[in-house]
Amino acid sequence: MAGRLIYLIGPSGSGKDSLLDAARPRLAERGCRIVRRVITRSAEAVGEAAQGVSPAQFATLEAEGAFALSWQANGLSYGIPKDIDAWLAAGDDLLVNGSRAHLAQTRERYPASRVLLLTVDQAVLRQRLIARGRESLADIEERLARNARFTAQLIADDATGVFLLDNSGPLEHTVERLLHCLDV
Repeated sequence: MAGRLIYLIGPSGSGKDSLLDAARPRLAERGCRIVRRVITRSAEAVGEAAQGVSPAQFATLEAEGAFALSWQANGLSYGIPKDIDAWLAAGDDLLVNGSRAHLAQTRERYPASRVLLLTVDQAVLRQRLIARGRESLADIEERLARNARFTAQLIADDATGVFLLDNSGPLEHTVERLLHCLDV
C-alpha cells in the first residue's frame, strides 16, 4: 500500500517549524517521516533543519531533476527531494513543509495528498512577524493581508478537503490536533 503525502502549509510566522519540531517524536512513533527541504538559505539560518544550498547549486539540482516539487517564495528557492516518490511507493507516510502558492501543482502531482493549513489569529501572527525582525511593518501588513485573502479563498473552496489547524494557543494543543488530522 502506498504511503500518504501530508502537505503542511501556512503563512510565514504561523509556527510550522515549531510544530514540526514538537511533533517529530510522535510522528516518528507513527511511522511518519518529516521530509527535509532544500532551500537557498544558509544552513546557519534560524528556522527549520533544511539543507541550505546556494542559488547556483539549487539551479543545478533542479535541472538534474533532483526535486519532486520545487517553488520560489519570498526571494528563496525551495525543493522537495525526488526521493519522496520511492518512499511513498514503499508505503511511508511523509510530512512536507509546503507552499500555499504551490498547492495546486502539488495536488496535480499527488492527488491523494492530505493538506493541513496551519492558521493563527492575525494579531498573534503580527506579533510573531514583528518579533522576528526580518521585515518592515509595511511588508508585514501586506503579508497579513495576503494571508487573509488566501485563507478566505481556501475556506470558500471547501471542496478542497483542507484540514485547518489553529496554532494561536499552546503548541501542545496544535500537536494533538495535527495527530488527530492524520487519524481521520
